[in-house]
Amino acid sequence: MTEEIIEKLATLVDKEGGKAYYVGGYVRDLLLGKKSKDIDIEVHGVSENTLKEILRKVGKPLEYGKDFGIYSLEGTNIDIALPRVETKTGEGHRDFEVEVKPDISLKDACRRRDFTINSMMIDILTNELIDPFNGEEDLNDRILKHIDDETFVEDPLRVFRAAQFASRFNLKIDDATIELCKTMDETKLSKERVEEELKKALLQSEKPSIFFEYLAKMNKLDYWFKEVKECIGYEQNPNKHPEGDVFTHTMMALDEGALYRNMVSDSYYFMLLLLVHDFGKLRTKVMTEEGIHFYGHENYLDDIKIFLDRLISSNDTKEYVLEMVPKHMRGHKIFSYKLNEYESNLWFSNVKHPKDLVYIATSDKSNHRDPNRIAFLLNRYTIFEYINSKEQVTGKDLINNGIKPGDRFSEYLDYAYDLKLQGIEKEDALKATLQYIKEN
Repeated sequence: MTEEIIEKLATLVDKEGGKAYYVGGYVRDLLLGKKSKDIDIEVHGVSENTLKEILRKVGKPLEYGKDFGIYSLEGTNIDIALPRVETKTGEGHRDFEVEVKPDISLKDACRRRDFTINSMMIDILTNELIDPFNGEEDLNDRILKHIDDETFVEDPLRVFRAAQFASRFNLKIDDATIELCKTMDETKLSKERVEEELKKALLQSEKPSIFFEYLAKMNKLDYWFKEVKECIGYEQNPNKHPEGDVFTHTMMALDEGALYRNMVSDSYYFMLLLLVHDFGKLRTKVMTEEGIHFYGHENYLDDIKIFLDRLISSNDTKEYVLEMVPKHMRGHKIFSYKLNEYESNLWFSNVKHPKDLVYIATSDKSNHRDPNRIAFLLNRYTIFEYINSKEQVTGKDLINNGIKPGDRFSEYLDYAYDLKLQGIEKEDALKATLQYIKEN
């Protein structure tokens, strides 16, 4: 259906003396053999009014870039745009003057794109590739190059786009592009725009570490990812972390986590947690006779809160991360020392998504992967699920036994729940709880 709509659109444009092209990321993904959710089309050689008439013949047009000549068709994932030229007018990311130019040359239309791999066009009717900046060659060579020195620097978001493209498509960023990125001021970007690039890197990359490694090469961790930069060169105990510093460990955890992100409650929350899980080490380092230790680092959340407030918009995301970070160390001890089932039940209790803890503990030990770890912890989670599904002592049970609600009522219920986690059946747990109340 979508292909028929596109062909009809291109044919009608052709009859009006114009041309319709696939452009941008859609062409890049097509050459990579990847499926792209969104289809981007650029129409040349017809006026805005003519394009509107054509779109009405094809479907129900939706205009969402009124000043920029950008349209969509209801019920499709197609974006249709007229070629335009953007001129920087200020320092803000929205400070651009946009001029629609239907008769701009194909080379100039491609020139306004950020990278050569995004600058290609395909004629919809003839399937001809228009590639004035050798994007196909760079794509085959796995090189990410900017197109134009002057226009590239106009949008500092391209610093983060470069890093996430390198991460998602396993590309080497050209040295000249890295040097140009170093000159750009990303501090005035909105956090929403930066977070969107971060999200793409964390969710669409086999190795999300590449995103941060390139930002480090560009000297672009200082403002938005200050805490990540502090992890670089921050020494750990080599006996426990032979991989090296906190940054290296964090990057390995991210890459390991990419294997499990489709198995957790929310992929983005999970990957973000792995990014920040060891920020507490930056403030808890102590030297002992046995070497470096970070006692209680999992409970030091100040730097994590600062980072999340700086970059993350969703309170749900923050809540998940801050709930799970203090739990991330316990799984290592449960597995290493084969602690009893009650200890693992405690670990899984009182979080919204307990199963995620299995994958957090597995990713966090990426420097010496043990296939038995995940099997052991998943088995313990199954046991917890079974125990947790059993009946438990309720407030109504306590009231029916003469206990009046008061300041200590929640304490009594917590005591009863702890008995349940120990595997004690409800009837016995109720008796023990009433005895506890009597004695206390």
